[in-house]
Amino acid sequence: MAYLENLRLFIRIYELRNLSTAGHDLRLTPAVASSRLKALEAHFGVRLFNRSTRKLSPTAQGDALYDGARKVFEALTEAEGAVAAIGRAPRGAIRITAPLAVGRRIVAPALPGFHALYPEIQVRLRLSDHVVDLLEEGIDAALVLGKLKDSNLRVLRLLECPRVLAASPEYLARRGTPASLRDLQAHDCLILRYTGSTEYTWTFETAEGVQRLEFSGPFDTDDGEVLMDWAVAGHGVVNLSRFLVAGHLASGALVEVLAQTPPAPAELAIVYPHKRLMDPKLRVFIDYMAEECRRRVAALDAPGG
Repeated sequence: MAYLENLRLFIRIYELRNLSTAGHDLRLTPAVASSRLKALEAHFGVRLFNRSTRKLSPTAQGDALYDGARKVFEALTEAEGAVAAIGRAPRGAIRITAPLAVGRRIVAPALPGFHALYPEIQVRLRLSDHVVDLLEEGIDAALVLGKLKDSNLRVLRLLECPRVLAASPEYLARRGTPASLRDLQAHDCLILRYTGSTEYTWTFETAEGVQRLEFSGPFDTDDGEVLMDWAVAGHGVVNLSRFLVAGHLASGALVEVLAQTPPAPAELAIVYPHKRLMDPKLRVFIDYMAEECRRRVAALDAPGG
């Protein structure tokens, strides 16, 4: 068992390229994590990582071990899943990621109910508006809000989420209400931007067809919640899913603009890696979260939600 746990730690170190972070992810102190890595290297009689002051780089032996060890744990997960499916409640840990706003408003509030149904499943939730590589970072499933790209991942499409352009009454009184997309390009637009992001190009549904236009503003961020706060504070026009801003629209803190040419809708989906046999604990989580997402988005989107 100790050998398997050391291998599990090795996989996380390899994926995260950081000993302390990998140890923390597995609830180990840095000292214990370091000791286990040394024991694994002693077992094989080779160095698995080259150490530097900033990061760990796998050696050729480390690369070879990772490929094999990952297959071992995938096979073990499938075997455990097959056993768990026969008369035993799903158990164990799953790693989930979601965009910040979706995680805070939908996923996190839904988790206590999931825990009540499946008390032996531990959910490790990571929130980020950055694009996450599920396979590289060892994530079991991700909630995605936006335009889905082709990939080798499985996709469970949940619902289409209309987007709106919105600004505060104070901002519109100061700068005027845009009457066209051309007018909008002269306004302060609040942009979601991060490495690899394309959100600074907004897509619109118009009478002439779909249009993609570039926008700019005084500042941008990689956090959609911050964008909304800036919009409410009167700093510009925001482009977000309606269910995220519905409360502010209902209260009058934000006003919808250019409703006749709305942004193209986003899609809310759950994506997860292809596997011959899905782990039962992941299956019940996906089934539960799919229903919760539909219910909670509808509630947020309702008047007064």
